Amino acid sequence: MKVYRLNAGRSRTAAAAWSPTEMAAEAPTGRPKHLYTVTELTREIKGLLEEAFTVVWIEGEVSEPKYHSNGHLFFTLKDAQASLKAVMWRDALAGVKFKVEHGQQVVCCGRISVFAPQGAYQLYVETIEPKGLGALQLAFEQLCAKLEQEGLFEAARKRPLPTFPQSVGIITSPTGAAIEDMLRIARGHLRILLYPTRVQGAGAAARIARGIEILSARQDLDCLIVGRGGGSLEDLWAFNEEIVARAIAASRLPVISAVGHEKDTSISDLVADVRAPTPTKAAELLVAQRDQVRQRLRELLSAPAFAEPEAWLTELRERVEEAQGAIATETEAALLTLADRARLAHAQLWQQSPQALVERHVQRLGHLRGQLTGATVRAIERAMDQYVGLVGRLQALSPLAVLSRGYSITFDAQGRIVRRAAAVAPGDTLRTQVHEGAILSRVERTLPHATQERADG
Repeated sequence: MKVYRLNAGRSRTAAAAWSPTEMAAEAPTGRPKHLYTVTELTREIKGLLEEAFTVVWIEGEVSEPKYHSNGHLFFTLKDAQASLKAVMWRDALAGVKFKVEHGQQVVCCGRISVFAPQGAYQLYVETIEPKGLGALQLAFEQLCAKLEQEGLFEAARKRPLPTFPQSVGIITSPTGAAIEDMLRIARGHLRILLYPTRVQGAGAAARIARGIEILSARQDLDCLIVGRGGGSLEDLWAFNEEIVARAIAASRLPVISAVGHEKDTSISDLVADVRAPTPTKAAELLVAQRDQVRQRLRELLSAPAFAEPEAWLTELRERVEEAQGAIATETEAALLTLADRARLAHAQLWQQSPQALVERHVQRLGHLRGQLTGATVRAIERAMDQYVGLVGRLQALSPLAVLSRGYSITFDAQGRIVRRAAAVAPGDTLRTQVHEGAILSRVERTLPHATQERADG
């Protein structure tokens, strides 16, 4: 493609435009003074744009961002009337904390140039910030949402701290105030293994994650503390990195996160098994239960059982004997009550036949019948007939009915039924229940079953 250069004397500003008449008037009538190739014209336009827009700040909405496998980011910036292609190279993108997503309102800083193969101008972005919300805060919220969806914040996956830890691994700076505070509290109670690392700045997150991985693999540690003292959001940012969060989640040992002050909340706090408001509190958590047990032992040793063991044992023995006496008294009274009820029931069984009980209830029903009429009386009569029938069947099965036919039942002195002659001995007292009354007798001798049959014969 060739492009003719028009009369340079007839320049126009960027806002002006050439009309068709002017174009015709300026069109060459002979051989052109200079004939451009596409490459030459594109190169000249590129130079003009880069010279005019060396640094440009631009606001817009992100559309269709694409992270390339080589680490570059391609997207479009747009507003209501126009759109602009944009690219951010891998090196510049490495410093961006948040993820660029479709629909975000952002402010970009970069330069304008031309992408020659497509003949299109575009923005080469050096920095990008979310509009209205800080980049770090946006990155924090994005990672929180991601890890929460994966279940890394769930209480069910968090492990309790050991009750009596013997040794603890600490991942922190060896020169900060945090390690001094933890050593002051834990000294004399715990064995401390320090993994020294940077806790802020470039590369700090990767080193912290590596420390967690190394100490977690040790068999001589009971738990880990990860943290540092207070600072700004930027200072604490290493503990908001995904690499640290995943290292904590993968730790074999329970992890205490102790980052900053009580008002500071990091992503490592949310993932860790226990969150301590400060590094000092983290150390206190590990020695607190040990101190509580020691205090309880001191209280027990000062109790009467240890101070005056003989007096305490004597008092305990008296209380046991008193309790035994009360139990025996209550048991005896309960047994006597049961015995009285059994004797009463036994007397009623032999003194009052089922027939007598039926007659008494029939009399009561007859009295009620005089007060009722109609369908109610007929219903009662049917019920009475059924009742009398059931009582008749009960009467046929009653021991009294059997006794009325000449049979008897013999009881020993303890009230047990005698079923075999061998169950009694000469001199035993027996009571024989007959249909009307009872007979008391004393055993002179017993006859085996076979002898009895010969005697009867």
